[in-house]
Amino acid sequence: MSPRGLLLATAFLTRLPVPLHGTVSARDQGEAVPAWPIVGLLLGVLFWVLASLAASLGWAAWPTAVLLVMLWAGITGALHLDGLADSADAWLGGQGNRERTLEIMKDPACGPAGVVALVLVLLGKTAAVATLLEQSVLLPLLLAPALGRAACTALFLRLPYVRENGLGHDAAEHLPRDTARAVLIIIALLSAWLAVWMLVTAAVLFLLGEWLMRQRLGGFTGDTAGALVEIIEAGILLTAYLAL
Repeated sequence: MSPRGLLLATAFLTRLPVPLHGTVSARDQGEAVPAWPIVGLLLGVLFWVLASLAASLGWAAWPTAVLLVMLWAGITGALHLDGLADSADAWLGGQGNRERTLEIMKDPACGPAGVVALVLVLLGKTAAVATLLEQSVLLPLLLAPALGRAACTALFLRLPYVRENGLGHDAAEHLPRDTARAVLIIIALLSAWLAVWMLVTAAVLFLLGEWLMRQRLGGFTGDTAGALVEIIEAGILLTAYLAL
């Protein structure tokens, strides 16, 4: 994994200012994919540090949770939330038809299903984070972003990208698969060492999402990958809440 790949992954997955020089090639896009879980882990470290700081300052759990979830959405440019909304609209509106599902997914408008999906995920995240803050259980904030983005990288290894052009197509064509596998193994081992149940939760949700994408689309899109990130993050946080 090259330093340029990590910088490009950071520029794509966040709104942080990243110095990128020269033209971004298709090969660069592919080399960025293995770095996505690393960017997720760095985001997790940021959320964990901020949550720890808020706790040390005695901030109330619910306002802190709202601020953290707002930061979570803002620092990523709501990239994955957009994918969640588009996927929800397309999955219901497509009525089982592949072409119709893909057509709806390209529509930038957010329909009722998308709005409901966004509300449920954001409320679920906020409620879970608030409860975890009250109980001083902060590890899920560290691992959820990493495991969510690891799922995106894993999709490139297990499913074809169904669009015929775009960033995802270029990334799939030039993905360094061995590097991607190595990064996923490292993230999995770290997660298993810190909290194996989080890894299991992410794996179950990933396999379910992969199956649904394979059945409906025969592959994945950027929107469905983003939706999977949000579902895995929310799933880990809510599972942590239920385990308290």
